[in-house]
Amino acid sequence: MTGTRGPLNAFLDLDQIPVAHAQSGPLAGLRLAVKDIFDVAGYRTGCGNPQKYEEASPAATTAPAVQALLDSGARFVGKTQTDELAFSLMGLNAHFPSPVNPAAPDRITGGSSSGSASAVAGGLADIATGSDTGGSIRAPAAFCGLIGLRTTHGRISLAGTMPLAPSFDTFGWFARDMATYEKVGAVLLGDDPQPRDLARPLALDALDGLVLGQQESDEYAGMVQRVSSVMGAPRTIAPLSHSTDDLYWCFRKLQGYEAWQSHGAWISQAGRMLGPFVKERFEHGATIDAATAQHETERRDAFRRELAERLGEDGVLVLPTVPGAAPLKAAAFDDLQTYRERALRLLCLSGLSGFPQITLPLGKVDGAPFGLSLLGPKNCDRQLLALSARILAASQEANTMRSG
Repeated sequence: MTGTRGPLNAFLDLDQIPVAHAQSGPLAGLRLAVKDIFDVAGYRTGCGNPQKYEEASPAATTAPAVQALLDSGARFVGKTQTDELAFSLMGLNAHFPSPVNPAAPDRITGGSSSGSASAVAGGLADIATGSDTGGSIRAPAAFCGLIGLRTTHGRISLAGTMPLAPSFDTFGWFARDMATYEKVGAVLLGDDPQPRDLARPLALDALDGLVLGQQESDEYAGMVQRVSSVMGAPRTIAPLSHSTDDLYWCFRKLQGYEAWQSHGAWISQAGRMLGPFVKERFEHGATIDAATAQHETERRDAFRRELAERLGEDGVLVLPTVPGAAPLKAAAFDDLQTYRERALRLLCLSGLSGFPQITLPLGKVDGAPFGLSLLGPKNCDRQLLALSARILAASQEANTMRSG
């Protein structure tokens, strides 16, 4: 592995090996980029770490979810950069130049699906696969002005995929438009097991209050109005039993514990070269014992039951995807860390519950994308896509009327 190729640093510079795809199907003519944690037959899976890449053998088979896209006509155009071992939210890998955010070039792309988001936002691919453990579909999508769904946990196979924290890991993808997004959803998700009309929008003050400042708050209010034009105004519900801080630490401890279980043996070998911050996150995971993990699992289960009760079969939680636009590339480390911790307080609800959440590119702050999210009940993924299509269409129509 020699680095990245192309103007956006989105794709890894690998010897290109032919990857067969169907000549017809619902995704025919669409270009597919694949995050480098998913196996593609003939390619080594490097997971964002050069030592992992050198030690890997070429994959004998392609990850089933990726193969389903190829079998539906999508054409493979390359493997994309990922944050190291997919354990970051900012799109900054110490081993490679950072992917460019085409929607806001002075800002980060977000990670860990950084290259995939960059490739789609920059028009180098129509579809790009990613994963979402702590927000690695939703944050880059929000930062780069894309659509991104964190799917119901376990709904799409992760066979042939590098694990990070298995009870959180989910398969996801990026696209610029809803028509393409829904085509992929039809291929990968099939039908929802219990179709329901998502007609009851909800809000939580603790989440709405996590936006960064007045400008972000004003823009978020405008985005909520666009949702309200389709669904009606969200009803603010009583606070959850667990605070956003409690849920944040529940997520951090469980993710760290599972990440060390997944990668600790490899990391502990002599001569490993992990980038800063990723190294420290794994070391934090190594300090979490099984008793702590069990205690936090009980907290997680209680939260999941409570959120399921609040949502019922038709409820949708409306929330900011992240606190604001993507941080500037020039931001100090402490500022990036503060943003990350604030973002995870928004992003962790879907991960802890396992329920689906979609981010929509409805807003802008200082000319950079700012996303709004909808979080629905378990296995309502296709209904969430259909609702999102209605909201985006209504928003586009309103924009057209204003500009006309």
